[in-house]
This record gives sequence, structure tokens and C-alpha cells, in this order.
Amino acid sequence: MSAEPRINDRIRVPEVRLVGPSGEQVGIVPLAKALELAQEYDLDLVEVAANARPPVCKLMDYGKFKYESAMKAREARKNQAHTVIKEMKLRPKIDPHDYDTKKGHVVRFLKQGDKVKITIMFRGREQSRPELGYRLLQRLAEDVQDLGFIESNPKQDGRNMIMVLGPHKKKTEAMAEAREAQAARKADAKANPGKSQNAADDEPAEASAEAPAEASAEA
Repeated sequence: MSAEPRINDRIRVPEVRLVGPSGEQVGIVPLAKALELAQEYDLDLVEVAANARPPVCKLMDYGKFKYESAMKAREARKNQAHTVIKEMKLRPKIDPHDYDTKKGHVVRFLKQGDKVKITIMFRGREQSRPELGYRLLQRLAEDVQDLGFIESNPKQDGRNMIMVLGPHKKKTEAMAEAREAQAARKADAKANPGKSQNAADDEPAEASAEAPAEASAEA
């Protein structure tokens, strides 16, 4: 069955409950009278409640209505938030520089409203020292506590120890803030074209530095 409502001559009932173009209730009228009013207003007669007795029909510009509905659906899909779980892998004896780099990626993920799965990988005799991994996970959670919280406590999983961090900020909020920041950058670039060119020159380096963060990283 088609999801499209019946319109104009496709409506096959003797009478309808008519709603005017501004939402006003016209009342129950013969179908012929409703079609006559539709022609008078240069609008379509659209059946909006087929199961009512009698069916409810409204006078509207159906083409415009379909277009606006499609735009609203498109905007809703654009703003839809999808839960994403990023993953970051660390070794229990990670050096300070690598730790700061991995923490920076975790901060970025949480700011984007994504969850982060932290995996501590034990090798060889490290497996007999699970407290090293636990302390590292607790340290990381404390370092990013302003942006996220421990959603899943550290637990052993074979040779690994896993913890999941959840963002304080919802994905939709993060997306809205990102769009606002982008709009602000565009406005600033328009007002300061020279500054915009300098920023453009720096973009490849920044993109290159951030690229590894989208995948699992291993220390």
C-alpha cells in the first residue's frame, strides 16, 4: 500500500470533514463542494485522516507540503546523534610523552560526545601485575574527569584490561557546539581574509597530526 494520502479526484467518499487552508474547521461538506473550494483557492484537497468517519480532508498546496516535509526529515537526519565508541590502546608501562598524546586523543573524543574504550594490553610477565593497568586507568579517568566519567569500571579480559569512559556532554550538544564554532570561524575568516589564508596554510599539518586518532592507537 502507498503511504501517499489520497488527493483531489482520488478521494472516493460522498462527504468529508473539511479543514480550511489556515486550519479552520469548515465542517462536514459533500465531496463535490470540497473539490469546488479547492479549485477556488487554487489548492489541493488532501485526505489527512482516512479512517475518520467521515474522512478528514484539508485544503493545502500539496507539492509545497511534500517539499517542506522532505526538508524537515533531511534536517532531522542531519542532526541525528549516533553513539560512537572510540578505542584507545595503552601499555601498562607507557612513557610520559606517549601517555600525554593518548590522553589528548581521549580528550578530543569526549569533547565530540563519543564514548571511549580504553584497553590496557599486558604482555609476558606484565600479566602478573594487573594493578599497573588499574592504576593507569584510574589516572586517565581522573585526568579527563571534567569531560567524561567511568561508564564501565576496569575489568580484566584475557590479556587486556578494559574501561569505558562516557562523555558528560551529549552527542547532540557536541554537534551543535561544533557547528557554532565552524560558523564563528567562517565569520572570522570573512572579516580577516589574511588570517584565514594563514590558517589554511596550517591545515594540512593539523589534519596529518590528528589522523591517527580516528583509529585504535597502540603504545
